[in-house]
Amino acid sequence: MAVFNSKDINNLEHLYKINLINSCSGFKSANLIATTSKEGVENVAVFSSVTHVGSNPPLLGFFCRPTTVTRNTYTNIKDTGIYTMNPIHESILEDAHHTSAKYPSEISEFDRTGLISEYKRDCIAPFVKEAPIQIEMKFIEEYFIKANETILVIGEIQNLYIQDHLLAKDGFIDLEKANIAAINGLDGYTIPKLKTRLNYRETKNLNW
Repeated sequence: MAVFNSKDINNLEHLYKINLINSCSGFKSANLIATTSKEGVENVAVFSSVTHVGSNPPLLGFFCRPTTVTRNTYTNIKDTGIYTMNPIHESILEDAHHTSAKYPSEISEFDRTGLISEYKRDCIAPFVKEAPIQIEMKFIEEYFIKANETILVIGEIQNLYIQDHLLAKDGFIDLEKANIAAINGLDGYTIPKLKTRLNYRETKNLNW
């Protein structure tokens, strides 16, 4: 078994280190976050850090890398307060990954990929039309992480759109049926298969 202590990790070649540390925590969610700038330019970018924060109220979070350089997604969210999250599925993997390229703020990734934007109701941010699950978010708060100058952005779900065949009677969303992707490290994509669902486990009586 390979072993890396903290000193070893700090001394690793840059690309090797980021591949190693981005992979060691396990599979991550794969989402396209879409926004519109205050000038009306659409933006969409792939994120692997979206996570559940709470269900009441329904909160989701994601991490933004340091804003020492322009981060169009973060800027647009702070300017408008509205954004969408769109889980990536198998048929759009290449176009979704292409959104990680650094385009100027005046260029929309929708125009540089095969992804199609669409609008629902009065949401000012675009959804990814191809996404079988589409989530409208409202910015709530942010937390600055001093250790590496990243930002945790917290948003509340405003509208949730799910294709009918993915939704079980108990509210469970079957991501396998939609071929939703997960990310391994920085650039590895997989399509997980549902093994089983296990019932909630009550604590057994313990004889102390």
